[in-house]
Amino acid sequence: MKTIRACLLPVALSLLVEVTVAQELLRVREDLTDELNRYLTDYARKAWEERARVVARIATASEVAERQQYIRERILESLGGLPERAPLNARITGTLVRDGYRVEKLIYESLPGYYVTANVYVPLQGTPPYPALLGVAGHTANGKAAAIYQRVWISMAKRGFVVLAFDPQGQGERSQYFDVETGKPRFGGSTTEHTMAAIQCLLTGTNIARYEIWDGVRGVDYLISRADVDPKRIGVAGNSGGGTQTAYLAVVEPRLAAAAPSCYITSWEKLWSGPGPQDGEQNFAGFLRDGLDFGDFLIAFAPRPLKMMTAIRDFFPIEGARATFAEARRIYEIFGAADYIDYFEYDDGHGWSKPRREATYRWMEKWLHNKEDEGVEPEFLTEPESNLYATPTGQLATSLKGETVQTLNRKLAERIYPLRSATKISAPAALRSLVAARIALTVSPSEFRSAPVASKFGEVGRDGYRIEKITFESEKGIQIPALVFVPSSVGLKKPAVLYVNELGKAADAGVGGDIESLVRTGRIVMAVDPRGWGETAPQRGPDGDGDWQTSMRAMLVGKTLIGMQTGDLLRSFDYLASRPDVDPARISVFGKRAGGVLALYVAAMEPRFEAAACEGSILSYMDVARAAIHERMAGLVVPGVLRDFDLPDLAMMIAPRKLWLISPLTPSGARASLSNAEGEYADAVAAFRAAKRPDNLRIIERPEGWPFTTVYAEWLGKGS
Repeated sequence: MKTIRACLLPVALSLLVEVTVAQELLRVREDLTDELNRYLTDYARKAWEERARVVARIATASEVAERQQYIRERILESLGGLPERAPLNARITGTLVRDGYRVEKLIYESLPGYYVTANVYVPLQGTPPYPALLGVAGHTANGKAAAIYQRVWISMAKRGFVVLAFDPQGQGERSQYFDVETGKPRFGGSTTEHTMAAIQCLLTGTNIARYEIWDGVRGVDYLISRADVDPKRIGVAGNSGGGTQTAYLAVVEPRLAAAAPSCYITSWEKLWSGPGPQDGEQNFAGFLRDGLDFGDFLIAFAPRPLKMMTAIRDFFPIEGARATFAEARRIYEIFGAADYIDYFEYDDGHGWSKPRREATYRWMEKWLHNKEDEGVEPEFLTEPESNLYATPTGQLATSLKGETVQTLNRKLAERIYPLRSATKISAPAALRSLVAARIALTVSPSEFRSAPVASKFGEVGRDGYRIEKITFESEKGIQIPALVFVPSSVGLKKPAVLYVNELGKAADAGVGGDIESLVRTGRIVMAVDPRGWGETAPQRGPDGDGDWQTSMRAMLVGKTLIGMQTGDLLRSFDYLASRPDVDPARISVFGKRAGGVLALYVAAMEPRFEAAACEGSILSYMDVARAAIHERMAGLVVPGVLRDFDLPDLAMMIAPRKLWLISPLTPSGARASLSNAEGEYADAVAAFRAAKRPDNLRIIERPEGWPFTTVYAEWLGKGS
């Protein structure tokens, strides 16, 4: 065995070198990596410049009220609305008595079976009813029990406030992805948990923030239910992720009397280029397109007392925070309430540091206690995390279990899926219009498109074929690089294949690779990098998740990555069909991995494709919504898609043309069961049968190592 390994290692290294060299030889241009970001930035800039003009024109209290109504409507629409109230079933599971306050360990249900773990800090001095604070933790692993947050809860209780501090989902006792075997959360951070569920929520036309906000709204319900709380004196405060929730609650919760968000408010103009879109709950579909920005969270709260806490060296840019405060202050001035909004900044980094905590105390004391207080925070001990557990085990997953965002969203998906719009439409043109609208497709799915003009950047010669390196303009400002593999044989027009792989156009372009196998059957093959992939992929951040940033930027301006890429492939078809050496009636599309999903889209939208094949791609969006865990789905997200259609509906649109699904994957990247796949595509199977082409839809495996032409010979049919 040792000898075999020793022989194989040089071979493997030489193959790696060959692939790397091939990819460099096949690079078309050096200047396309930032093109997509520039394109999306242009849309964002137009949006925030138009918003600035709209807000600058506001001059009266009635105009502010109209703006506030608009803000609430747009936010609620992005959330998918808020749930209906159900019994809180609140119960105290234990109590700690400390110097000047007690801590009640609380569990309530913000939705049936969806448990919220919390601590209630109750003053032991003064006379109730007390003012109250809804305390929202930031993205700390231990949530409400983090020492930095305990210092706020305790300081406020010692000042005579009842404080309800709850664990956000994915934090503290509410890990949504808890591994019972290891006794630890499956993922390293709460933001990873949030993003995992956020992608699934977007598919149903909701947002993970819907559930975070609802936890807070029901927290206000709980506070109001207590006899020791004055319902007219409830404030909300939080830092970072807690600052986010504070801002959101300022929009949707009219019972709040004061708010103090820390280390969140900035402006999208300053945040956009660095660090860019943040965690799952901080991105709403169409937010910028609809003319919204951070300042609208503050405008929606006017003229109630609100104080911004900021850090000069925060990654939420301070320049944006200062500009947003100035804008909001002008709105407060329209109400004659300039003193009701205030601003505090400190020269430090992100976090609820002592200066910002003390600024919070001063603000809440002034407006909810009618006291002028220096806000000094004394030294005191905080509790070990385990002392504050509301559950017996310190995790809902191992005690009460209950619902998670994933299970709640899955149930929603199961309810809306049978009612999706595609099930009520039979006309092909109407179905294409439905899909085009949902994915924000800007290229017309029409046979009357003109061919794009291509620019050539050289050729690479190979045995029996040549590789043309080209770009073409998909739409204004977007150049798409492609490799066109042309067999050396002369004669009649040849059939062609549009080839797309999320790993890039050069991934399968090596000698002996799948593309070469196709070319040797006498076909012209065009391998494309749709925007965001291959040469056009934006620079990856430290976490390597460029797709997340790109997908969220697109979503914010009312676009989708998959919609833009589908447009690029439609234009690729137009280019191929215009070539004098291509038979336009014999163009097929082949996609690998996420490219397989794109192949489904483009074949459904362009009826002139002769055939389509998808290898190693997911079966459906519904599979993603059902999955406990998924990987690398950010680039495929289409907000609200399950309300209109799913990938099997696209398959039905392709009938009776050939469509092969080869070695489909689960959302976690494992091989999907072919029997499950056939069940999921049962309606598509019926559509092909009704079209009298039942054999044109195949769901098969490609055994490891099998050559392309061995597997796809029947799909390819006759060559040139």
